[in-house]
Amino acid sequence: MRHEKDMHANARLTTTLLALAIAATTWLYGQPADRFVGTITALSGDTLTVKTDADGLREVEVPASAVLKRVEPGQKDLSAAVDIRLVDLETGDRVLVKLASGAAGATPQAAQIVTIKRADVAEKEQKERADWQLRGVGGLVKSVNAADGAIVVTSGAGAAAKTVTIHVSSTTVLKRYAPGSVRFDLAQPAPIDAVHPGDQLRARGEKNAAGTEMAAEEVVSGSFRNISGMIVSLDSAASTIMVKDLLTKKPVTVQITPDAQMHALPEMMAKLLAVRLKGTTPSAGAAGRAQGMAGSAPAGGAAGPGEQQYGQAGGRQWAGAGQTQSGSMQQMLNRTPVIQFSDLKKGDAVMLVSTQGTAEVTAITLLSGVEPLLEAPEASQSLLSNWSMGSGGAADAADQ
Repeated sequence: MRHEKDMHANARLTTTLLALAIAATTWLYGQPADRFVGTITALSGDTLTVKTDADGLREVEVPASAVLKRVEPGQKDLSAAVDIRLVDLETGDRVLVKLASGAAGATPQAAQIVTIKRADVAEKEQKERADWQLRGVGGLVKSVNAADGAIVVTSGAGAAAKTVTIHVSSTTVLKRYAPGSVRFDLAQPAPIDAVHPGDQLRARGEKNAAGTEMAAEEVVSGSFRNISGMIVSLDSAASTIMVKDLLTKKPVTVQITPDAQMHALPEMMAKLLAVRLKGTTPSAGAAGRAQGMAGSAPAGGAAGPGEQQYGQAGGRQWAGAGQTQSGSMQQMLNRTPVIQFSDLKKGDAVMLVSTQGTAEVTAITLLSGVEPLLEAPEASQSLLSNWSMGSGGAADAADQ
């Protein structure tokens, strides 16, 4: 998930450009086969190389007669499109190319090109991440009332846990994570009936003053499995580990793919988190040391949907369990050391979020060094669930 930010941006741009291809039919004539959407990877003279979303690399010549337009991210028609020149195009820009018909030569020629600039995308993505941080909430679904459009979510963990009622209306954008994925860009539209108790959920919208109610503008949810236990064996050739699930007392084979997020908790941080999840508050000095081990928060750092930015320093974010938002711990977890399969060993205690399954699953997020947290398994799993979704957006790019 190292390139999640780019993937997220590309998916949004693909949707916008495809919408343009339909909405602007009075301007873009021809059959769908006469056009393609992709990202510019190279420019040489009047020839563009485009990595298409459908069938790999394609080259296209841009003659002087081609019409070039620039639109803003999210723009649905060409009414506000701006004329540009070939020299204004850059690698990384997203383009919708309509091919000219009957052009001679081995390389097809473009009749029209609609582009969204990479810089415009970056600015829009930054604003969206900031909005998710400011107006987002996440947690585990407690109940769903489809008739009333109400979803009750348990947010946070330990002493800071609270319930938030998410109100869904006809204008709310409802999405569902693809199986085995917490990638926001791969989420698909789904009705409220698809949301079930125990699901992980993120929502963005207007909250009341107490933060207990939200009129949601956007909701994304998914069903995953939480596993806590000890590694009993490893198979490096197959990239699998076997974990004895503490809940079921049964072994589970866990596939570790290159996309899995894997982090290690420093010992002191694990102990402090365990204390916090049991309902007590560590000293400010100790909490400050825990944050120091994870690294200080980068100013304006990227975060995934619903993920909170620190906004506080040192132990202040730990002061008062009821006042601390789950996002602070999520940010700390997101900055813990990244580990590889080779760093895991037999006897390690791990917590992970995985695909659904009984005997075999695929890891989405894995956290090692969690021995102290296993003393508060329910709260710890809620913490891990929230973290896995928050960091599964633009943050790994902590950004994924």
